[in-house]
Amino acid sequence: MTNAMKYLSLLLGLCGLVCFTESKGILFPQESETRERKSLDGIWQFRIAPRNDPELGFRNEWFKRPLQETGEVTLMPVPSSYNDITQSKEIRDHVGWAWYDREFWIPKQWMSQRKIYLRFGGVNYHAIVWVNGVQVAEHAGGHLPFVAELDAANLSAQRTNRLTVAINNTLNQNTIPQGSIFRPTATRYPPGYFTLNYNFDFFNYAGIHRPVYLYTTPTSYIDDITVSTNLQEDGTALVIYNIETVRASAALFHNDVNFGWIPTVNQDGLSIVVRLEDKSGNIVATGTHGIGYLSVPNATLWWPFSMVKKDEQAGYLYTMVVSLQNLAKLDVDVYRLKIGIRHLAWDNTTFTINGKPFYFRGFGRHEDFDVRGRGIDNVMIVKDHNLIKWTGANSYRTSHYPYSEEIMDLTDELGIVIIDEISAVSIDGFGQELLETHTKQMRELVQRDKNRASVVMWSIANEPQSQKTEAGPYFKNLFALVRELDKSRPVTIVVAQDYRTDKAAEYADIICINRYYAWYSDTGHTEVITASMIQDVHNWINKFHRPLIIAEYGADTVAGLHSSPQFVFTEEFQLEYLREHFKAFDALRANTTLIGEMIWNFADFMTGQGITRIVGNRKGIFTRERQPKASAHLLRSRYHFLANEIDGYPIPEDLPQPIPIYTPRGNVRHDEM
Repeated sequence: MTNAMKYLSLLLGLCGLVCFTESKGILFPQESETRERKSLDGIWQFRIAPRNDPELGFRNEWFKRPLQETGEVTLMPVPSSYNDITQSKEIRDHVGWAWYDREFWIPKQWMSQRKIYLRFGGVNYHAIVWVNGVQVAEHAGGHLPFVAELDAANLSAQRTNRLTVAINNTLNQNTIPQGSIFRPTATRYPPGYFTLNYNFDFFNYAGIHRPVYLYTTPTSYIDDITVSTNLQEDGTALVIYNIETVRASAALFHNDVNFGWIPTVNQDGLSIVVRLEDKSGNIVATGTHGIGYLSVPNATLWWPFSMVKKDEQAGYLYTMVVSLQNLAKLDVDVYRLKIGIRHLAWDNTTFTINGKPFYFRGFGRHEDFDVRGRGIDNVMIVKDHNLIKWTGANSYRTSHYPYSEEIMDLTDELGIVIIDEISAVSIDGFGQELLETHTKQMRELVQRDKNRASVVMWSIANEPQSQKTEAGPYFKNLFALVRELDKSRPVTIVVAQDYRTDKAAEYADIICINRYYAWYSDTGHTEVITASMIQDVHNWINKFHRPLIIAEYGADTVAGLHSSPQFVFTEEFQLEYLREHFKAFDALRANTTLIGEMIWNFADFMTGQGITRIVGNRKGIFTRERQPKASAHLLRSRYHFLANEIDGYPIPEDLPQPIPIYTPRGNVRHDEM
């Protein structure tokens, strides 16, 4: 092995490059010189299966002809959750199979010398897909994409083709997240009555939540791209890449496991060419191998927006143009990938981005909007991220499931830092089948988001029953898996147990905890918050010697509800609640390895019906309609003054001058309210 090969092998190991050897086909569909894409979003036909006969659609083979020929249908927008679209309580609360279909055309030019794929961005929870009555895909997991290659023999360019999708939102003890069916035996219930019970605190929205695409590739094509970046002592950036291709004349062409050089031209006459372009389209580096690295002197780094003086310097993205070429140097396939150059590092006390300590200031969030439920909506996506930047927040966690790729594109571009979380919320049981489901979804999440600059950490669960003995080996296995997949990012878990009994946090690189002093305990007594939080965090850090993030704290607040003196659920209580937490955070920032604070929640969101929720969870600093409560202005003041103190980020001109207040640090801190 040459010195260059040894160097590359070392870099790949250090940067945690993820290498797989089977075809993924999960690159986001895009148009290029060699690819075409067709959206199947729109208004589809829809029907739910009868509650007392959930298998009727399969037994009567609804997938073999249009849904409207087998019974009454309604119109359903895709993407969206189906629950709140109609006036039907039965549809809103439906548990079981629901059916969609639509007609589509295939362009004639797609039918020869092309591969045709069908891709779903996310369907909750279990999906089975047919095209012209032939099953082409099945997938479980509500927030991650899946792809089916379509057989041209089963398609027609002379008439419409039919796409049918059956989805099921039923959860059990081996799904991620978990749930259970309750069937009471008492005679007072109507025949066939049952409910789906789950212990997570958000509505179990169902539907085709994300875009549906048809797209093409050439018969020889680029199947996967893996990128990792590193910074050298002389300031040079390295962009390390691994390109996997599928060749028409052979099975998947993948790279040698010893990271040896791949010849510029292979036996089938095809070669890989890589070039890196800056935002102006200038070529700054090139490569001619399937695996290698690009050296970029004076690179413009990817920074969170609050760590730079001007917004145009934040979230800087290069374009990696990957070409599969023939002997005549003509493009057989081209794929463009946006990448940010940045370096992450962490130890037992700090977390840094590009060598600078990073303090997480942000939110827990939900993909949750009025009427559309969890369905993607570009208007709301842009509105939310405008509000996030308005508050001065620099980060958020994708609580409690992977968010859409369209959202992640925006966080990459805006320079907003993401803790990327899987759907394992409040899990229990920890059996082998659950571990297999959890493992599969973690693999899919890492595969989808591995190249994103904004993703700086993986979160493998939220509030599991991690005090149980069996949780220890369960999470030990999961942490080992994720580190095997990606060594370039730290791995965390968000826990709600006591530091003395938790069995999972010891395996984390960074620990996240959720705490609700004066809300779920000592309700209303804000005077206990500061001392309780300080003592709790000290206990965690002294035991585990890790950096720690407060991933959740919050209080339900009904917008417009006021009381003097303050009382729970009022806006005044939420303000006092936040102030007492800020005192604790400032003391902890000065004296511990606290590296972040994230309020729960960004905006109010829908939950299941219950007497502890007033038409949803009201812990947002914004309403569900994205209007600010008084707390939004208080939090905005804190986040912007912290950004100025820590990173030198300019304070917005419209923020009032802060009023000095005393904090437990023994220093003067500034606040506006």
